[in-house]
Amino acid sequence: MSLYTLRKAERLNSKILVGKMFEGGVSKSFSIFPIRIVYMPVEKGEASVSILISVSKRRFKRAVKRNRVKRQIREAYRKNKHLLLDQLQCCNQHLAIAFIYLSDEFVATSELEEKIRTALLRISEKLSL
Repeated sequence: MSLYTLRKAERLNSKILVGKMFEGGVSKSFSIFPIRIVYMPVEKGEASVSILISVSKRRFKRAVKRNRVKRQIREAYRKNKHLLLDQLQCCNQHLAIAFIYLSDEFVATSELEEKIRTALLRISEKLSL
């Protein structure tokens, strides 16, 4: 399996886990505009990291626009996930991460990719402490 693929197992689709993540307590969050990142350690999963991407209907009324932003975030994560995976595999940890898009305007893909890279590095720093 290539390091630069995004398999179905890496998608977060457990309603129970998503509920736990957003009710607070164990999860931690921070913002790097235009994205808010919520992450939480999990016991065991099929993949080291499972992700959830959310773009509000309030921000973009049309599904085409929401899907475009989701594709941008997914691609940026796929290209840079190795920054976090190396850290998690050495410590044998598993994470659930939610990317929530905050802006109501499009952002250039290169800028979004830079923000996600920064976010993944920040998560790996916090986990190593």
